Amino acid sequence: MDKSAIDSILQQLQSTSALASGTKKDGNVDSVGKVDFSEKLESAINQINNAQKKADTLSEQFISDQPNIDLHEVMISLQKANVSFQSMVQVRNKLVTAYQEVMNMQV
Repeated sequence: MDKSAIDSILQQLQSTSALASGTKKDGNVDSVGKVDFSEKLESAINQINNAQKKADTLSEQFISDQPNIDLHEVMISLQKANVSFQSMVQVRNKLVTAYQEVMNMQV
């Protein structure tokens, strides 16, 4: 490696470190930098709900013998809905565990 490549990497590391510590603001990040947890959670739940609705619709269409619906499409959509739901359940379990740990803390 030449000196300019090393200097470039060092500069990137310093910039990232300053950004992480809050001493430097990134142009792409809002100056406040807040993320609304409830909005993110609602968005994730809506995506999971949409995946389940799509899987239900495809399975109903397949059962009613519509010509453009293949079995593999139905099975893939059902599996996607199942995996996304199981992921949501695991996130919920982690949130409940974290809440219980916070509530058990002694002040």
